[in-house]
Formats: sequence, C-alpha cells, structure tokens
Amino acid sequence: MARTLTMRREPGSRAAYTATPSTAELDNLAHLLDSKFSLFGFRFGLDAVMGLVPGIGDLASAGMSTYLIAQAYRMGARKRTIARMAANVAGDTIVGSIPLVGSVVDVFWKANRANMGLLKRELARTGAVRRF
Repeated sequence: MARTLTMRREPGSRAAYTATPSTAELDNLAHLLDSKFSLFGFRFGLDAVMGLVPGIGDLASAGMSTYLIAQAYRMGARKRTIARMAANVAGDTIVGSIPLVGSVVDVFWKANRANMGLLKRELARTGAVRRF
C-alpha cells in the first residue's frame, strides 16, 4: 500500500494545496534511506546502495536527506536543531563520498535516523511553531 502526503488548502494562499508530510511519513523515508534492508545481520538502506555509484549516488542521497531538513524547518524546528541535522547530512555526504569506505560507513552511521530523532524531540517540546 502506497503512502500519500496529507494535502490541504492554505487559507488566503494562491497555491491550490500544500503538502505537509507527517512525522510518520518522514520516518518512513529515513528508514528507507538508512535501514530498509538486511544482509548478514547488518541493516542498511538506499543511502549505502546509492553510495556505490561514485558522485551521483552521494549527491542523490544528500538531496533526499535535505528534503527531511526542509520539512523539519516547515514543522517548526529551531535553528540549532536544523544546524545539527545539516551537520549530520554534511558528515554523511563527505564521508560517504570516499569510495567503498564511505559505503561501509553508511551502513553503520544512520544520519537520517538520527535526524528524525532530533526532529521528534524538537516537536515534543512546548512552543514549536509550524512554518509554511
């Protein structure tokens, strides 16, 4: 069964609808990128698989990780949390760009799962304001 985004109309906006994914939908994306598959007891995701393609794979993975950060901003995460999430993605991308070694590190360093943990803690605090 395919997951869909929640669509709703913003009052007073020219856009017909805005897509606001829930944390569960973002968590599914993080799971797909970091720990969807298992081989010999090791969990890995598309991030490690795409990292095997030099340059393009790491860039595509960074793009999907950046989507998580953009949605965290829209959900009202503070700047310090966004900065920590960006540091996780930057570290994952830089280390992941090293041929073969980067793919091995991607199996053990789950940057997107860590970012979802940061986002969930951030949204649980009082005073989080959604941005659209």
